Amino acid sequence: MFKKFFQQGKKEQAVIDKTAAHIELLIAACKGFHEGLIQEDKSRVLQVFHLEREADTIRREIIAAIYEGAFLPYLRPNLCRFAELVDRVFDDIEGAANHYSEMEIPEVLKEDCVRVAFYNIRICEMLLICFHALIEGNELREKTLAVRIYEKKIDDIKFEMKRILWKLPVQGFWEGRILAEFVDGLTAISDIVEDASDYLHIINVSMK
Repeated sequence: MFKKFFQQGKKEQAVIDKTAAHIELLIAACKGFHEGLIQEDKSRVLQVFHLEREADTIRREIIAAIYEGAFLPYLRPNLCRFAELVDRVFDDIEGAANHYSEMEIPEVLKEDCVRVAFYNIRICEMLLICFHALIEGNELREKTLAVRIYEKKIDDIKFEMKRILWKLPVQGFWEGRILAEFVDGLTAISDIVEDASDYLHIINVSMK
């Protein structure tokens, strides 16, 4: 029923296409961040800023199309909220990239940072799979469970990184703060993606 509903209008299809593109840009940003960490290439990580600007334009177009009449009124708030959550992920990636440009990751944290960045790719890819499943009218339960599994993996790594941070000597307050905020931003991405997947579930239930 959901797929048939979406095929009724060009406005709806445009929102679907733009939303998929929005998530695809998010995946590209996560991949660039991950590659930059592996290569220890700050310029590669900072390419996230270009993707964020492109994503922000897409978000505005999605919101505008929804308020111009795409979809039934009771669906619009959740669809808008989903787009805003995807945009919040970009904010955290951009913040982490900005902090990375001002610091060096301690050797003891490098492996964990790369692992989190890798899982961030996977959880965003799963979000796109969830979105396509929603559009096709397929079951979301197992797919949203996969999102939660990735979030739990990242949460476990975050706990270990925090334990290391508590004992890590730093040169001063700002060095410690930038490092802590970098870790917070990098590990917060999965929390927001999980929230976004919950909104897909809400939309799915509301259509039944």
